[in-house]
Amino acid sequence: MEAGSLPLELWRMILAYLPLPDLGRCSLVCRAWYELILSLDRTRWRQLYLGYTECRHPNWPNQPDVEPESWREAFKQHYLASKMWTKNAAILETSVCFSLFRRRRTRRTLSVGPGHEFHSLGSALAMSSLFDRILLFPGLHEEQGEIILKVPVEIVGHGKLGEVALLASIDQQCSTTRLCNLVFMPAWFSPFMFKTTSGHVQFDNCNFENGHIQVHGPGTCQVKFCTFKNTHVFLHNVPLCVLENCEFVGSENNSVTVEGHPSSENNWAYTHLLGLIRSSPSVLPTEDSLMSLDLESRDQAWSPRTCGIVIEGSQSPTSPATGSPKAGSQEAEVGSDGEGVARTPDSSDGGLSPSGEDEDEDQLTYRLSYQVQGPRPVLGGSFLGPPLPGASIQLPSCLVLNSLHQELQKDREAMALASSVQGCLIRKCLFRDGKGGVFVCSYGRAKMEGNIFRNLTYAVRCIHNSKIIMLRNHIHHCRASGIFLRLEGGGLIAGNNIYDNAEAGVDIRKKSNPLILCNQIHHGLRSGIVVLGNGKGIIRNNQIFSNKEAGIYILYHGNPVVSRNHIFKGSAAGIAVNENGRGLITENVIQENQWGGVDIRRGGVPILRSNLICFGYSDGVVVGDEGKGLLEGNTIYANKGCGVWMMSSSLPHITSNHVSYNGVYGVAVFSQKDGSGESPGGHVAQENFGEDGDATLWETELEKDDDLLRRPIATALVESNTVNHNGASGLYVQSSELLHVITNVIHANGDRGITVAQSSQLTRVANNSISCNHQSGVKVEAQCKVEFRGNGIYDNRGHGIITKGDSTVIENDIIGNRGSGLQLLPTSDTKVIKNRIHSFRAYGIAVQGRAKALLQENTVFQGKTNKTIFQQISNNQECIMQNNKFLVFKKKSDTWCLANPPARPHLENSLRGPSAAHSGQKVTAMATRITAHVEGGYHSKRSIFCTIL
Repeated sequence: MEAGSLPLELWRMILAYLPLPDLGRCSLVCRAWYELILSLDRTRWRQLYLGYTECRHPNWPNQPDVEPESWREAFKQHYLASKMWTKNAAILETSVCFSLFRRRRTRRTLSVGPGHEFHSLGSALAMSSLFDRILLFPGLHEEQGEIILKVPVEIVGHGKLGEVALLASIDQQCSTTRLCNLVFMPAWFSPFMFKTTSGHVQFDNCNFENGHIQVHGPGTCQVKFCTFKNTHVFLHNVPLCVLENCEFVGSENNSVTVEGHPSSENNWAYTHLLGLIRSSPSVLPTEDSLMSLDLESRDQAWSPRTCGIVIEGSQSPTSPATGSPKAGSQEAEVGSDGEGVARTPDSSDGGLSPSGEDEDEDQLTYRLSYQVQGPRPVLGGSFLGPPLPGASIQLPSCLVLNSLHQELQKDREAMALASSVQGCLIRKCLFRDGKGGVFVCSYGRAKMEGNIFRNLTYAVRCIHNSKIIMLRNHIHHCRASGIFLRLEGGGLIAGNNIYDNAEAGVDIRKKSNPLILCNQIHHGLRSGIVVLGNGKGIIRNNQIFSNKEAGIYILYHGNPVVSRNHIFKGSAAGIAVNENGRGLITENVIQENQWGGVDIRRGGVPILRSNLICFGYSDGVVVGDEGKGLLEGNTIYANKGCGVWMMSSSLPHITSNHVSYNGVYGVAVFSQKDGSGESPGGHVAQENFGEDGDATLWETELEKDDDLLRRPIATALVESNTVNHNGASGLYVQSSELLHVITNVIHANGDRGITVAQSSQLTRVANNSISCNHQSGVKVEAQCKVEFRGNGIYDNRGHGIITKGDSTVIENDIIGNRGSGLQLLPTSDTKVIKNRIHSFRAYGIAVQGRAKALLQENTVFQGKTNKTIFQQISNNQECIMQNNKFLVFKKKSDTWCLANPPARPHLENSLRGPSAAHSGQKVTAMATRITAHVEGGYHSKRSIFCTIL
């Protein structure tokens, strides 16, 4: 008979009445019948599965409303798993030589219960043989003594789950056994409901209440569709155990404890269990996407605030940071401290004005050819333009997150770790409403896949050289940390969703060294990840967002490698490094955090390299009291506060960074104690590190390893950075310590290029390019000690240098500024030696009042015909002029150029670090006529971060 002789719908209706054996026979008739049987997946196969009393819904307990891909396949998998305990039957039945002469024995079914063959389980076991089935009928079965299983048997409850209760303490001494459809409760004389030391035990569709289960290696176990209510599963030295589709509820201690290294001695079931695990569907990622989350009800994590990062190769790197004055407006204004400049129309760069319209025809302007060092390219060779409202975030490939599948393909060691199975495998289980989830200790090994941990004190603890593998778990609403590692714990934590925990999502301490990969850690009530007490770890490719404290918090000699993470929308700092914390922090995207993108204080010594720190509501990087470290090659962009706020006493090293479009200063250097020694809100003081006591006690047990990556620095150093288009001064100094500012490009900032408000020790400014800033290039306040050497100060809208302090100006090019090239105010004591100075609209050098000055061997170019080269107000005997060269025009066609040496600064041989890797430096040739802008100081002298206090 062929299936085509009747309509398929009619055949399906007929076959829906067949039992399982008949369906199997029909599928063997022919291919058409086989396909017809397969088409019954959503009808007859579903009905057969749900009617089978020895199993539950295939997605129970985590997703009982989600249907499996195939009911037939789910039924097949469960059926094969339920028969696994009998795989050694042939070995046992042929183990005795004379059994060859005996007819094969059939399995018996022994009934236990009132009115049946046996009245107790013990009496039935006394009469049982190999692989007999003992059927317990509904009722309460209580055993007064310990039950010892000496032969393999199957103990099954008859009826629905819950109708058969067994109060007993069972000690398995045989090679294998299976228990199904039972409710276990401990006997009055022992809390242990079941224990085995060498055999294999299989539990299917059972409930365990208020007791303990113990499996000791080389024993193995297989547990599926079971509920554990206040029950502790203790696994000691097990080579392999599988807990699948189980529910753990209301534990007063740990739900599962895995202790000891897996036994090297394996029983007969080890190979069969391993094959069963590998043949079952895996939760390892197969798609090139991160685990999807429903975040619509939350903060919409990836949507930009009001602006985004726009990377356009054609974008001009010299766009102004703020709006230009209206074209055509021109008025003379006098700024504070005698900074008199003329306001004229702005160009697109704040450097040049249109030719001819705003200039008297009888005034001649002489052109001087030179070059201005513009911003250097960042983010893979592109330039960052001004932040645009509503723009989307477009990151270069080096900063884009990979999926877990991509990361495992790249990291073969991580792939091997994710694919390995050793010790205990816990898969698709639910841990809820108790104290602890899984506790792995004393060299234990555990793998957890696709589980849910919720409403626990903690989800997973890993200590004493143990290793865990956690893949695709959900961990949330824990009353302490979600995952806790200490005492050299380690392993792989990948693809998990960790959120809404009261303490840190992941807590790493005491030399623990895990690989934390492609997780989403968010909405925690404290930090996302905490690393302390010599903890290490590799934290890579994670999304860490919307936590109430730091996204990653490193302290007490914690020393992780933090790379390629996205850390955003935190209520505190993106990354905080305190209390002698360390770490290599590289290629992360840190954005839209309420406090500093990175906050370094109290002995923190991290290395920050090639990170994008942007759109923060405060400063980009804060280096507070006693903070140290190296900031190299970072892009610090569009933060509302300063780009970098630091204390010079901390001796930070700031090199090769791109600091642009920040709301206040590009780099601000302070030394006074203004509250920066404490984090806002008492963050450090309130930190609770759980069971290990006060954080200060860690100091007594920490190793102080030397890090070869960090070189000793005796002076705070700002070198080879690009600081452009920030809202206030590019560099603001208010410090009483030594400071070196070397080979930076400070360009087109909204206020001065450099402001030195306080500098009782020497501030050395050498080989910098200071250009196109909206006010003066440099201003030095009274009683400040500053040395300028080898700088190029070009096209600023105020004076080139204006000083009230003790300054030394040697071998600089001060050209094309809209005010005077050099303005020396009363109280100043200045040595001006071997400079080239030129101003088109004002004086080359202006000496105001009783300023003390030595002007020696300078070359000063004349600008307009109605301006003199040198201005000295009053007869000042303390102004000494020696061997200066003044060049005045002779005819309109005269042109001067900077040669021998060429225009300063000479950066070609001084650039280093990531920023120097880009060969194409943006150089703008200028043959200029300069307009000017009034200069005014209005900015707070404190970090936004600290002003909040």
